Amino acid sequence: MGLQIFGTRKCPDTRKAERFFKERGERYQFIDISEKGISPGELSSVAAALGLEALVDKGSSRYAERGIAHLDCDLAEELAADWRLLRTPIVRNGRRASVGVDPKAWAELAD
Repeated sequence: MGLQIFGTRKCPDTRKAERFFKERGERYQFIDISEKGISPGELSSVAAALGLEALVDKGSSRYAERGIAHLDCDLAEELAADWRLLRTPIVRNGRRASVGVDPKAWAELAD
């Protein structure tokens, strides 16, 4: 499958992940979630590795606007429907994944 980075071009943390892999000569596929979103299969794969809660950006204004903390909802459905609820970058290599800025995890994913 190969290395994938899910994020947005405007996100400084996503750019850090891209820079990390470029500096090490690693090939990766960038998926701009503001344009394409994240597919249910990709979301399920990442959630299996990290847990669904780890993917939620609880500090985002969108999270507060939507009141997700106070709703009884299907979190996977909400994340698939609204990319602005996701914490980025999401870096995945097969069944392994990381979320947020984590150079140690990125180095392990590159192996």
